[in-house]
Amino acid sequence: MKYGGTLLIVDDMEKSKYFYETILEQKILMDLGEHVSLENGLSLQTNYEAMIGKSLNRKTAANNFQLYFETDRIDDWERKLEAIEGVEFIHHPTEYPWGQRSMRFYDFDKYIIEAAESMECVIRRFLSQGLAVEEVSKRTMYPVEFVEMLV
Repeated sequence: MKYGGTLLIVDDMEKSKYFYETILEQKILMDLGEHVSLENGLSLQTNYEAMIGKSLNRKTAANNFQLYFETDRIDDWERKLEAIEGVEFIHHPTEYPWGQRSMRFYDFDKYIIEAAESMECVIRRFLSQGLAVEEVSKRTMYPVEFVEMLV
């Protein structure tokens, strides 16, 4: 068996397409109306219960699942998301012990989205602050060889 991607059940396809395509800047690969395939294996599906012929008890917020995105411009993304009505933050950018900054928020269907700095961005930031390769390796838990590739 081969993993094929992630399908999000959405209530309003147009609103969901707006969120993922316009706000999160994901490319739509195929739009079949009730089913939309985005880049990177993410898909959106509306009228899911009719499709499977079964009524589901859907929660108002699925707090046991999240989608993960990376960016080298987390502060720009925070400002962009703050300006959009209906985007609810779980937390704003927080720096973790390994140096990565991350924020979490809900999409319009209450799925958790995490946007985090790429670790390459974190490593480059530490190097630009004057940390030695060995210090960066220890802080980020990435091998010295990987850090040296980014010098």
